[in-house]
Amino acid sequence: MYILNTWVGYLSLFLFIIAYILIIFEEKIHLKKSKPIVLVGCLMWLFIGIYERMHGGGHGSGAHEFLEHLIAEIGGLFFFLLVAMTYINTLTSLNVFQALRAWLLSKGMGFKSLFWATGILTFFLSPLADNLTSALLMSTVAFAVSDGNKKFIVPAFVNIVVAANAGGAWSPFGDITTLMVWTAGKVHTLDFLYLVLPSIVNWLIPAFIMSLFIPKGKPDAKEEVMAMKPGAKRTMLCFILTIATGVSFHQFLHLPPFMGMMCGLGYLMFSSYYMKQWGIKKYLKKLGLEEDRRKVDRVDIFKQVERVEFDTLLFFFGVLTAVGALQYIGFLKIVGGGFYDLTGYTTANTSIGIFSAIVDNIPIMFAVLNMDLSMGLDQWLLVTLTCGVGGSLLSIGSAAGVAVMGINRENYTFMSHLKWAPVIALGYIGSIFTWWIMTMALR
Repeated sequence: MYILNTWVGYLSLFLFIIAYILIIFEEKIHLKKSKPIVLVGCLMWLFIGIYERMHGGGHGSGAHEFLEHLIAEIGGLFFFLLVAMTYINTLTSLNVFQALRAWLLSKGMGFKSLFWATGILTFFLSPLADNLTSALLMSTVAFAVSDGNKKFIVPAFVNIVVAANAGGAWSPFGDITTLMVWTAGKVHTLDFLYLVLPSIVNWLIPAFIMSLFIPKGKPDAKEEVMAMKPGAKRTMLCFILTIATGVSFHQFLHLPPFMGMMCGLGYLMFSSYYMKQWGIKKYLKKLGLEEDRRKVDRVDIFKQVERVEFDTLLFFFGVLTAVGALQYIGFLKIVGGGFYDLTGYTTANTSIGIFSAIVDNIPIMFAVLNMDLSMGLDQWLLVTLTCGVGGSLLSIGSAAGVAVMGINRENYTFMSHLKWAPVIALGYIGSIFTWWIMTMALR
């Protein structure tokens, strides 16, 4: 029984809208996005609890059971992301990404070559390291070699954002939305391969058009030497094994994938222990240095956990808690279900991608997952694709775009990105057409 037309429903919707307005203007008011949504998400459930208590509810109420299930779902995703972020922080501290950046800088490429190199690397790095990390890394590289050339910076940054979101759309680990769909069992690991070609088309069309406007010539050669620290290769191996373990837990054992990821965190912790006890000693001996561990910085895994972006994790918790409350109240069933009934699955899922450019794709995907829609695999693939790449239409439409805006606020702005929105839209349309061809056999 829904409580939509009660004071709880009206108040909860009002608070959710207020929280989202504060999130949208995060940069203007300097208020971390997690703060309003965590508070509002918990207050919504407080009011639900008060309402049900007033009407005879208690420990065995529907809200209690629903919230227990919701928290179990959120907790699994929370731990999954915690492990992934810890690995990324560890690889960063071991200079893995910095070494990649130095290698690119040393090649003396022209602007056009750098445009394509950063785009390609972003597209294939995003499925593993997630779209946000990939965009931040490669935009830093692009800016470092730009020599302040605005004609290169803006299209290169737009290209990186599009590549990051497109690359993340065809992997369970590329974006939070793909992870949510994967853990919910709507799209299985191998099924994501249907989205490889649509994702390539989504990135390649705007990339090709933008490349025509990249200035000729090359930036000044810059020498930068950056070697990976001891344990970097071992950590990369542990990361690959961790991903394999997470997939195996979910795909073959039918166990929550976060357990596989936590097992992978154990790999990393023991690898760190090995480096602390014996690895650094062997490394110094190989270099012919004194066996003094103080000569080499050690990676403390617990320090890497501390460096995890908890604002993102808490924002994730708050959003899912708030959207879960809206689901329990009845908003998602009535509003979302009505939208799908009115337009049809294909039109609705295509529109959702455009809507995700304005509103964050995480609550949108969570809402779709909790509407109890009887969609086939082809439609789940479509909404996974559109939710992932739709945010590229605006610079504020994805975490990758917002992060890249912080690299060079003078040149890469909302309006400078908006100028390329028509060509990004061509890629969006092309990806949907490619999805239609790729999934014909599933209909």
